Amino acid sequence: MDSAKRVISGTWGEVWLNGEYVSECFGCKLMAKFNKEKIARCGKMVQDNKVTSVECTGTVKLYKTSSRMARLIGEEIKNGKDVRFTLISKLDDPDAYGAERVSVTGVSFDDLTISDWEAGKTGTIESPFTYSDYTYLDKIPEE
Repeated sequence: MDSAKRVISGTWGEVWLNGEYVSECFGCKLMAKFNKEKIARCGKMVQDNKVTSVECTGTVKLYKTSSRMARLIGEEIKNGKDVRFTLISKLDDPDAYGAERVSVTGVSFDDLTISDWEAGKTGTIESPFTYSDYTYLDKIPEE
């Protein structure tokens, strides 16, 4: 890294949910956790590990500006439907070496915040989810 200015800033992050820009989003985290099985090895005291599956989880952080999530999820879940989405995360800091877009599919939110507020504080919501696959649409190039 030749300069601190190349460190990508989350200020330039964006999220789309089913093709709709989510302007109230102020944070997004996508994770792929590797589940491992311990492997005993003959003639060795040290165990090794083998990746046996991947668990994909994420969270979006939203300012409370509308009932977007209730509209997209609430009634459908109450009617017994397993609602799934495609989410695209984008980071495009003008000082970085490039942009990064990641698409995650099969997004299934873990809960729905019906109401959560406190006097004197701005409203925010964290919406955790699982997803079934991810694809890099654009990757930040190496120097």
